[in-house]
Amino acid sequence: MAAANILVVEDEPAIQELLALNIKQAGHHAIRATSVEHAQMLLRETMPDLILLDWMLPGMSGIEFARRLKSDSLTKEVPIIMLTARGDEFDKVRGLEVGADDYVTKPFSPRELNARIKAVLRRRAPQMTDDPIEIAGLHLDPTTHRVTGHNVHIPLGPTEFKLLHFFMTNPERVHSRTQLLDKVWGDRVFVEDRTVDVHIRRLRNALVASNHQDMIQTVRGSGYRFSVHTEVGQ
Repeated sequence: MAAANILVVEDEPAIQELLALNIKQAGHHAIRATSVEHAQMLLRETMPDLILLDWMLPGMSGIEFARRLKSDSLTKEVPIIMLTARGDEFDKVRGLEVGADDYVTKPFSPRELNARIKAVLRRRAPQMTDDPIEIAGLHLDPTTHRVTGHNVHIPLGPTEFKLLHFFMTNPERVHSRTQLLDKVWGDRVFVEDRTVDVHIRRLRNALVASNHQDMIQTVRGSGYRFSVHTEVGQ
């Protein structure tokens, strides 16, 4: 799985250290916060791929913070795993009702935590995984950063590779330029919408080598789509 930035919001130093160690050993990056206020400050600087959120925190509770994160347009798509010693069914339901994606009860094993992190990232952001993808003879391997089309090697720049990876993990959907900027470049990177058009053009030109260029389709007035179904006029 590709390295993810994981925000750990946990006020107990020993548990926070253990979580950060597990995350690092799984190949991810841990960003640490000891309170909701600390987490909010970090979120203004960088947007994580996942949040591990303790239920019981000083000041605002984890459950209230999760509710606020899910009602904010900037953070509502960031998956949350709740961490708590509260193990009864009612509390689990409360966590899920406010928008948490999963729930881990303390004490937990590193294997269980890593499995849940991987499952949530795979579910919410398929492009975060390192699984090879093949669609209609076009093969992309995130681990080696190699792309082939009908066994023909297709050299791509880093941005074109990320763009193709996103398209192939989200096929048959229309993505606006703004959505592509958020998902491929990151929502804290300020670039022009037309930058997307430049990289789409480069990607199409590269895919000519294996005759896959028509899979990158322009949807007038809406954005772009990756599809195996050829559009009239493409």
